[in-house]
Amino acid sequence: MTAETVPEIVALARTHGLRIEPGSVRVDETGLDYRVAMARTVDGESWVLRIPRRPDVADGVDAEGAILDLVGPALSVAVPDWQVRARDLLAYPLLPGEPGLTFDAATGELTWRLDMTSARYSAAFGELLAQLHGIDVEVARAAGVTVEGPAEVRERWRADVATVRAELDVAEHLVDRWTAWLDDDSYWPDWSVMTHGELYPVHVLVAEDDSVTGVLDWTTAKVSDPGRDFALHHSITTPEAFAVTVEAYTRAGGRVWPRLAEHCAELMAAGPVAYGLYAIRTGEAEHREAALAQLNPPS
Repeated sequence: MTAETVPEIVALARTHGLRIEPGSVRVDETGLDYRVAMARTVDGESWVLRIPRRPDVADGVDAEGAILDLVGPALSVAVPDWQVRARDLLAYPLLPGEPGLTFDAATGELTWRLDMTSARYSAAFGELLAQLHGIDVEVARAAGVTVEGPAEVRERWRADVATVRAELDVAEHLVDRWTAWLDDDSYWPDWSVMTHGELYPVHVLVAEDDSVTGVLDWTTAKVSDPGRDFALHHSITTPEAFAVTVEAYTRAGGRVWPRLAEHCAELMAAGPVAYGLYAIRTGEAEHREAALAQLNPPS
């Protein structure tokens, strides 16, 4: 059973040698796979505790640890240094900066600490992507990272769409849009890179000047479509700020293709596929209901 309350979190940490001040615990419920708690030890050190929500989540711990070992030396920003690595708890000293976006589970309030249109952030984000995407694919493969070639990426999307359609009701206009996107070569890059996969403001740490200081949660990292690291950024910033990101990315050695922005828009439109798969995997009624709502929007 996963730790949910503050006393349970404190007790779990203690079993792994961390003595936490109960009054310091702040829980972030935004993650689908992990409950995250920020806490201070009795010695005054700040830590991050990641608690799996389901037993199957822990199956990916060794793979994520290997990814952290790979990307840490390649990036100019911080990544987690796991000092507790167990099936029921991952814990590491707090990284510098603050998440660009946080969620208060008690109030349901989202708090932005980041201006997504900031020129400094836009450029820093592009430079970060160039460093990450510049990791040698064969080095990543040797480290045990999952590698998807360009054709495999598209075939996986096709298979995922088929799985979701087989299990859940899906609006035909969405299926038509996804099929057109998957069939059109011009949307797609013909290379793959090392990607994070969920570079959302929740996972990106920033300083007060909007510079990037760290990146969290490497659970979904793999060699795959470079667009997956651009897509959400494209959807929540302005075209002008996105252009700054792409310019910084290319200046730092990143490679782009003509329909990058349009591909990002299609990736976001296909987001309900991923959530549908998640709902199927968990079998939880609330996620199934939410997935069905996404899969059947007004046409």
